[in-house]
Amino acid sequence: MPPILESQALTRQFGTLTAVDTLNISVESGEVFGLLGPNGAGKSTAIKMFTTLLPPTTGNARIVGYDLRRQAPKIRRVIGYVPQMLSADGTLTGYENLLIFAKLYDLPHREREQRVRDALDFMGLAEVAESMVQTYSGGMIRRLEIAQSMLHRPRLLFLDEPTVGLDPSARRAVWGHVRQMCVEYGMTIFLTTHLMEEADSLCSRVAIMHLGKVATIGTPQALKESIGGEHVTLDDVFIHYAGDDLESGGSFREVSRARRVAKRVG
Repeated sequence: MPPILESQALTRQFGTLTAVDTLNISVESGEVFGLLGPNGAGKSTAIKMFTTLLPPTTGNARIVGYDLRRQAPKIRRVIGYVPQMLSADGTLTGYENLLIFAKLYDLPHREREQRVRDALDFMGLAEVAESMVQTYSGGMIRRLEIAQSMLHRPRLLFLDEPTVGLDPSARRAVWGHVRQMCVEYGMTIFLTTHLMEEADSLCSRVAIMHLGKVATIGTPQALKESIGGEHVTLDDVFIHYAGDDLESGGSFREVSRARRVAKRVG
């Protein structure tokens, strides 16, 4: 079976800046694949290209069998995307948020009600379906956003920093639902994260980006073994391959955005 996502020298430039530099990665159907890296490594730019939000400068990719450059509309119908920024409307109920997305995905009218109720139940939100989202906790909001993205049963789901700003309990609840989606729906998950514990717990394979390029790729265990040592963690692997960029903490704009997201979902 061909990979569900495969990129060939995918590159994105902004003027003289090369944000993503000849990216070559392959994701197998059914796996949870993690893209890791410090701020500015190119993760967000890569995911925006894969979700057709940003055209590549050069290179290409095939996603669920479709050509990224020539078949973007078809790709949008078979993928889901949960952005890092808040995407749920706090002035609506959980049910109303999902119903709007069901209409945007053009689900048949006769299926909408059941799909919405199934998604709410799957994410453990059935009891608060009629409550305003502005009364939800951060973890509940994130689960609602994932429910929105899975209404049309996408083959491939992109999660950009899925647990940013969540406490450990809410974070683990989201992890459990991600695993359940893979088992029950046969979904493939592509996620970005800064949390090494999250990547180690969820991902079958991870790629670490550094300055727009993939520095290394493999299973968490294989990457730990690649740098030796009896008590090596994925944090050690990250530092080894990402270098001193870990100390930068990102630009003022990036830090400000991350803190706004954490405040809104916290």
